[in-house]
Amino acid sequence: MDEELRSLTERLRNEAGASPVYERLVATEDPKVLADVLTAPGQPLWARELVAFRLGLAGDRRAFEALVLLLNHRDPQRCASAAHALARLGDPRTARAAAALATNELRVAYALHPVRLLVELRAPEAVPALITTLGRRLRPHDPYRVVALACVEGLGALGDVRARPVLDEALAHPALAEAAVRALARLPG
Repeated sequence: MDEELRSLTERLRNEAGASPVYERLVATEDPKVLADVLTAPGQPLWARELVAFRLGLAGDRRAFEALVLLLNHRDPQRCASAAHALARLGDPRTARAAAALATNELRVAYALHPVRLLVELRAPEAVPALITTLGRRLRPHDPYRVVALACVEGLGALGDVRARPVLDEALAHPALAEAAVRALARLPG
């Protein structure tokens, strides 16, 4: 069993309580049964998360919308699980959705997992989105240093020279300087 799936099922087992629906959704191998939960009214969040995650791991694109919503959830565990499933889903819309979430200034508090997902996907949208997000985080007293740090590290991992100006600017921020030096060292030229 995938380690992320094991962790998710343990967490959701606690949320579901003693629900027989939970056991049925964990046990079924029928993708139609899982997908029906995504469209049925009144389903609890734990059920939607469980089936979206399982469908995502199976490459079933019916999970896409639910996983994107979970990627932008206020609960970091839900975001992490959604990012894991989206990275394996193989849907061409994923990078565009992650870039939109990473650059949404109204939801920047939840941008960490979309940023990390963009780096993992290595899609064309990744570098421009990370540059934009990091540039906004370089304002004085910005409270989202963890997002800025993920952008710096991600830009280093992606190794695109377009990141040089924003990484040079990050050098002036003590919380980011060390990571920016490492990221700059990874850029070609």
